[in-house]
Amino acid sequence: TVGQLAASDLPALELLLGRAAACHLHALANNRDPRVVRPRRRRRSVGAQHALGRRPRSAEEIDADLIALVERVTRRMRDAHRVGRTVTLRLRFSDFRRATRSRTLPHATAQTAAILDASRWLLAEAGPLIAQRGLTLIGVAVSNLQDELPSQLPLPFDANDSAVLDAALDEIRERFGSKAVTRGVLLGRSSLEMPLLPD
Repeated sequence: TVGQLAASDLPALELLLGRAAACHLHALANNRDPRVVRPRRRRRSVGAQHALGRRPRSAEEIDADLIALVERVTRRMRDAHRVGRTVTLRLRFSDFRRATRSRTLPHATAQTAAILDASRWLLAEAGPLIAQRGLTLIGVAVSNLQDELPSQLPLPFDANDSAVLDAALDEIRERFGSKAVTRGVLLGRSSLEMPLLPD
């Protein structure tokens, strides 16, 4: 174990491993490491995807999957205090070909309504391709991320701003669990909770 290695006599380790390896491992086991620590860069996008299987899906089913994906992505963004500008829709068809469509928003946001509107617009744009080839996977990602800092509010003010609703829903889900409140179209649908890497 590392503890046994740290407590070992260095000359005995040198006989087993050689001088260089013994010195290096003994130093690491005793928490001596001259290498510079380089912090990870923060992720550049937040996304989620869902495999739909081979059976044909109705437009309503695809829209419900899209809603679930957007809600998951935007909640992760708000939890990480990040906002983004570019919404990307990922599609895989029955012939295993893939396509992506993206749209850049005028202002960075983590609001579910704004990102859902952009995602639905992209999905409608890809509608003829989906009808022709069939859809087996759908994914949504938001990129051009930045930290959520206090910023100048854009004019004109939006009377239907959904930031307060998003904050209330996040607080309910945090307190009572992710299934405490959901959209009506997602009732009865099974959702898998995947483990996430830290931002």
